[in-house]
Amino acid sequence: MRADRLVAALLFLQARGRVTAAELAAELEISERTARRDLEALIASGVPVYAQRGRGGGWRLVGGARTDLTGLTSPEVQALFLAAGSSAASPELRSALRKLLRAVPEPLRPHAEAASRARIVDDQDWSRTAVMASGPHHTALERAVLDGVRVRLGYARPGGVPHERTVDPLGLVLKAGHWYLVAGTPDGLRSFRLGRVTSADPTDEPVRRPADFDLTAAWRTLVTQLEDRLLAATVTARADQDALPVLQRLLGGRLSIGRLLEDGRREIEAAGPSVEVLAAQLAGLGARVEVVGPPQAREHLARLGRDLTARYGALQEAATHSHFPLGTYYTEDANVADIA
Repeated sequence: MRADRLVAALLFLQARGRVTAAELAAELEISERTARRDLEALIASGVPVYAQRGRGGGWRLVGGARTDLTGLTSPEVQALFLAAGSSAASPELRSALRKLLRAVPEPLRPHAEAASRARIVDDQDWSRTAVMASGPHHTALERAVLDGVRVRLGYARPGGVPHERTVDPLGLVLKAGHWYLVAGTPDGLRSFRLGRVTSADPTDEPVRRPADFDLTAAWRTLVTQLEDRLLAATVTARADQDALPVLQRLLGGRLSIGRLLEDGRREIEAAGPSVEVLAAQLAGLGARVEVVGPPQAREHLARLGRDLTARYGALQEAATHSHFPLGTYYTEDANVADIA
């Protein structure tokens, strides 16, 4: 640790120009005696530091000497502070950036400071729901990954009962606003969404890390496996032009838009985990989307139609004889009468 302290002392000298042993001791949280020994060690190692005695004295770098301990270029400095300098950074990260700023050459400091103020992270969507939420066990799992210890993990899938298992935490991944733990299990490599973790208790057992483990390659394998399950089925259909924006928001990259038909509609293909799930999603667009195949999708839509008719048909019949037809909304404010 003394080598780290000597580097910190040199950076403090470089940033301040002149320091006293008391100032260095306060900065590094050491005794004045230790601070003087560190300064003398810098001199012994060839760093051009000299001591000036008396009032206004202290320790200086000879001739205003400078040292760049980072080797960073200006674009690299900006990229680093832009990525890590947001208001959402942890206290430890902000402290590390302040220390790094002292090591950055003077001409690059304005760029670094500008980059650290150029971006913030707002982790709530427009409904004020946190989309970057990682759950209360993020820190414990991160610590387990760094310390290399196994964890007794409580985990519950949506609507399920929590189950506990012992896993080997190998890494953390942030994907689309959600954190995942990549871990070894008796069933092989698995990913666990941190928002569904109910408990994380580290053990005294060391992690069993596969030989030549690479987190990037492991995650790519897990993603491929999951995508294969999520895109196991496809449905073809014909869609009205005004339905395409809705379909794109609903399906995203799972939607393929084909040729324009003579009647003005478009051929589309949708992918999903099952034909039934896709049919239910497309049913919400009513007659604006005509499912062509496979036959199971059309059969499932017919069943949905019969179920909906049985549930709401009598209600619709009653509404047609009432003063206010079903589906029509009345309001004193005409500007909000057409709320979708």
